Amino acid sequence: MAEPGLTGTNFRALTESTPADWRHIMGEMESFAGGLAGRVLAHLRVLEGDNGGFPIDRLSHCLQTATRAYRDGRDEEYVVMALLHDMGDLLCIYNHADLPAAVLKPFVSEQNHWIVQQHGIFQGYFFFHHIGIDRDAREAFRGHPWFEAAAEFVDKYDQAAFDRDYDTAPLSFFEPMVHRIFAEPKKAVICRSTVNLG
Repeated sequence: MAEPGLTGTNFRALTESTPADWRHIMGEMESFAGGLAGRVLAHLRVLEGDNGGFPIDRLSHCLQTATRAYRDGRDEEYVVMALLHDMGDLLCIYNHADLPAAVLKPFVSEQNHWIVQQHGIFQGYFFFHHIGIDRDAREAFRGHPWFEAAAEFVDKYDQAAFDRDYDTAPLSFFEPMVHRIFAEPKKAVICRSTVNLG
């Protein structure tokens, strides 16, 4: 257990916490949350140099996907979703779409969240048949209101973003967008708009 006063709080269980403790904790959380965009960008940079057998590295693929979406006139939230869609590749090898979906969920629309969450199975249409998996696995989602939006994302931006010769925007181009999207969650159990510290 920490020394009393070392962290600003001194409880051993949440049942012992006080409003003063939570004012302190929420102040710390707000400060920490302010660095989220920077941590997301740092994690994205880890993808550089790892191509996993693909023609370009994973960071270049993410940048190219976002560049294509941006040049097609997509809004900033969509472009950031496109940029981060494969950020789970290194940590979530067997479920890579789950990591960006979790990170983005408080900050994007339900539709954009669903697109990134399901893009792994939707992109399978373009290659699953080469590895013995049903390329039509995404048909299980047919009838979902965002089925066509997910299919469009993987068709226009994701599956087409392995071109070594494409004029891809650098990460620095997208950094201000990432900071704006992660500035304040649209929906979260605990955030500025939901907490009242009296």
